[in-house]
Amino acid sequence: EEISKEDIEKLKESDALSEAMQMLAEQSPEMKRILIDERDQFMAEKIKLAQGKKIVAVVGAGHVKGLTAELEREHNLAELETVPPPGKIGTWLKWGIPTLIVGLVAYGFFTVETDVSIEMIQRWFLINGTLSALGTAIAFGHPITIATAFVAAPFTSLNPAVAAGWVAGLVEAFLRKPQVRDFESLADDITHLRGFWQNNITRILLVVMFANLGSAIGTFVGGFAIASLL
Repeated sequence: EEISKEDIEKLKESDALSEAMQMLAEQSPEMKRILIDERDQFMAEKIKLAQGKKIVAVVGAGHVKGLTAELEREHNLAELETVPPPGKIGTWLKWGIPTLIVGLVAYGFFTVETDVSIEMIQRWFLINGTLSALGTAIAFGHPITIATAFVAAPFTSLNPAVAAGWVAGLVEAFLRKPQVRDFESLADDITHLRGFWQNNITRILLVVMFANLGSAIGTFVGGFAIASLL
């Protein structure tokens, strides 16, 4: 796809991604603090630490306003570089639920008939995979992406380090790569519901979100379905 001089100048007028984040921030102050304010504070402190009498910093047009304001303030760089530890409840759920699912299947295998354990596994794969695939379909994911979510979800739900949405999102991004026009129209597309599904960038995010949501629901539904067989 050819890029004209006018296209380049249009992209220089504003940072489409920052505009999108600003609009989302109006709905979520906490998201604004994490994704926008802390980013500007970090860049401001890094610029202050740069050596030399004159410093040239190249940033997106949408970053200028916030970064300029943060340069007048003092921030603790060590705190900005520190990743907060995960909550205990989140850690317990992340590892506890997969352990419980595996434990139920193992318990069924050793205490009841083998056929029951096989049905447990079948229910787990069918419920978890179907709901994750359904979520991907709601996001208008590519058919191959939908199939990927179906296959990946039953496994990723048992592995806290990987999520079904991440796998589906990577496949969607590979199959439907964002184009220049997607970045150009991003600020407009996120102002209406249909635009989220039409823009390749936001559709990838929708695939990640809905595939994960379907897999999460499938984990609980599948868990209860397995437990009901005991």
